[in-house]
Amino acid sequence: MTLLRNPGYWRWSAGVQLNRLPATMAPLAFTVLTTATTGSYRLGGVMMAVFVAAEMVGAVPTGRLLDRVGPARGLVVLLPLVAAGLFLLAAVASAGAPDWALLALAIPPGLVAGGLNGGFRTLLAGTVTEEELPRAVSVDAMILEGVIVGGPLLVALLATSGPAVPVLAMAVVALLAALLVPRRTVQRDPQRTVERQSIPVAACVPWLAGLFTVGLLLSTIEVGLLPLVQRLGAPDSATAIVIVVLCAASITGSALYAARGKVGDPRLFLAGFVLGGIVVSAGFGWAGLLGGVALIGLCTGPLMAVSSVNLQKLLPERRRSEGFSLAFTVQASGFGLGSLAIGVLPVWLCPLLGVLAALVSCAMLVARPRRAIGTPSVTS
Repeated sequence: MTLLRNPGYWRWSAGVQLNRLPATMAPLAFTVLTTATTGSYRLGGVMMAVFVAAEMVGAVPTGRLLDRVGPARGLVVLLPLVAAGLFLLAAVASAGAPDWALLALAIPPGLVAGGLNGGFRTLLAGTVTEEELPRAVSVDAMILEGVIVGGPLLVALLATSGPAVPVLAMAVVALLAALLVPRRTVQRDPQRTVERQSIPVAACVPWLAGLFTVGLLLSTIEVGLLPLVQRLGAPDSATAIVIVVLCAASITGSALYAARGKVGDPRLFLAGFVLGGIVVSAGFGWAGLLGGVALIGLCTGPLMAVSSVNLQKLLPERRRSEGFSLAFTVQASGFGLGSLAIGVLPVWLCPLLGVLAALVSCAMLVARPRRAIGTPSVTS
């Protein structure tokens, strides 16, 4: 597999994982910080909500800025700004600042960080060949699972040295990500990038809907784990079993997709989401819960990969950072809506929202010409 021998890809991968790590550390890091400095763990939750809201607001403007100045150049400047904001937040919290100050200081790094994933994703197109791209996205999804799990574990370890240390570590990680931003990428064709083309929103909607579905269905599973296992009469500790199954299935699905090396038909993965969501909702005991979760996990990485690859084909080269930032925001909004649903709807009903979203996405893809759905399969 030529991808594994591409040093540029591994530099990009290290940089993007370090860029993602602060976001996975933030929920627990903010809670640890506010509990120690103000005595309120709830303030940490509110701070995280403010941070995420700022990311969503700033994602597209930041992505647009990266497109204008160049993703590599922009990331090298913006990542240190994120680090500076986190350093300031940790310092002010340690000095005993009031609650409103902590909430206000969570906004600037969130505004800047929102579009950075879009910038990194744009650089991937110039780091690997078109034939390597499906595998590159799949391998990245596998590594991302480790980052998601590793972030909170790192916070728990660092918190033993002081409540502000995890937030300081988030800042250091952002600086390290800036050092690993790829500098050597494929040059643009100047004749294709003289004019700033518009984003074909209508053509992108089915792929954005697929990413929204991933966020919506996964959040109803992850956030609703406790009531799902309690419905089976199991102890709270049994949630760990479901998490392990979900993560293992997600890594396996991405690995199989990467080994195959083809773009594939997204409707197959959406069908897996539909079946898995229905089985989880129906509550067929442990077999139903674990089987449905495993099926969803197996389809998660491939669906994200095929949506990402097809979006890249549609986005104008000079607006890719903006387009990918929008895609990440859409996926985040799906996750937020799923989390909200767990709080206001019966637990059995929540996975069916993801099922509905998958059916709508599939219907939009069926309505499009075949060549707009699968895109030519590529192998490396």
